[in-house]
Amino acid sequence: MNLLRKEPEKLQKVEEFGPVWWVETSENISRHFQFDPDGQFSVKLLGDSRPVFKRVTESFLNTFYPSGYPYSVNEGYGRYTQFRALQHFTSAALYVLSTQSLLFAAGLRPTPAQATVVSWVLKDGMEHVGKLICSNLGARMDSEPKRWRIFADVLYDMGTGLEVLSPLCPHLFLQMAGLGNFAKGMATVAARATRLPLYSSFAKEGNLSDLVAKGEALSTLFNVFGMGAGIALASTVCSSMQGKVIAAPLLSVLHVFSVVEEMKAVPVNTLNPQRTALLVADFIKMGKISTPANLRYKEDLLFPGRLIEDAGNVIVGRALHKVTKPSSFQKWKEMFPEEKFVLSQGSKWTNMVLEQNASGEDALRGWLVAAYYASNIEQSFDGLSPNVLLESYERMESVFPRFLSELQSNGWHTDRFLDGTGCRFSSQ
Repeated sequence: MNLLRKEPEKLQKVEEFGPVWWVETSENISRHFQFDPDGQFSVKLLGDSRPVFKRVTESFLNTFYPSGYPYSVNEGYGRYTQFRALQHFTSAALYVLSTQSLLFAAGLRPTPAQATVVSWVLKDGMEHVGKLICSNLGARMDSEPKRWRIFADVLYDMGTGLEVLSPLCPHLFLQMAGLGNFAKGMATVAARATRLPLYSSFAKEGNLSDLVAKGEALSTLFNVFGMGAGIALASTVCSSMQGKVIAAPLLSVLHVFSVVEEMKAVPVNTLNPQRTALLVADFIKMGKISTPANLRYKEDLLFPGRLIEDAGNVIVGRALHKVTKPSSFQKWKEMFPEEKFVLSQGSKWTNMVLEQNASGEDALRGWLVAAYYASNIEQSFDGLSPNVLLESYERMESVFPRFLSELQSNGWHTDRFLDGTGCRFSSQ
């Protein structure tokens, strides 16, 4: 009972004190912080002696870059955003020119400003067909998001090119507009589908939502700038067809160059066939593991399926019945009953087929065995040598704990293996 009587007195004593406040000064900025008695918190800027340029720069970074940049993102984000801005600028300018050309081909004579307003009218059924077709390729986009992002922009430029050229053959307006929108529809799906894997590569502190939000803000800003540049071009240099034929290819080249440089900067940290082969090759040759930031410059963005000799010339994802005989498969399962991969010798490469529930670690184990085997024996048409295979397997077992530990400590996700639409098998 005594305690209950004293509680109101304590509350009253707290209320007798005024607001709690303090002043913080950091980098020539003074701020007044205050907690009012009712619990409200307020911040007031007292003074800012920084140069105007620095204030504008920091304001831009706070608006268009994730909180805590550059420490809150992985390496390469700055270069990625620079070329992403250029990419959106050029694509928006191309969009204005192509829309104006389509309207001319349709028999209209719009102003450049009208072209930007009515462009949405040109989205017809062919674009939706393109989206439906491309939506079936999602698994491949997970495996190679960089390649498909480049492919999306090339498709976009092809569709835009058809639209820009449509005034040259107005009698084929519907066909050219339809094909153009078909290509742009596929490009839209591919670009959107690869956005999240690319952003996830930069997320360092669970700040994926912040990365996406700031990235979209930056894209919107440079889309607006690009539309302004497109309107200016359409009103001057590109008011004639000759001007468009010159300007559009130049913008397209700059656009594709921007997205290629943009993709080079992305440190994707998931395992797919190409990145796994590169990691295994580095480990076999030099005994070290490359980080996602270092490995990004070694990736072949256009032809990721090339064989890598130091990693055993492994091809993954072919159908099991096409790469091995039932008797060979039975012998393999007798030798390695717990493993979730199967290796088979080809004429110039080693085939690896994964079980349905195989993880990234299983793929890494199989790839190491194939690499050690290839370094110990010449490839032949007679299948795998059991003795050399067992020796290679033992070498893999001896180094795998260290290999896996270094992979994970360098930021690689080893729980999954993204092989696109590769075939897998299930056995009981």
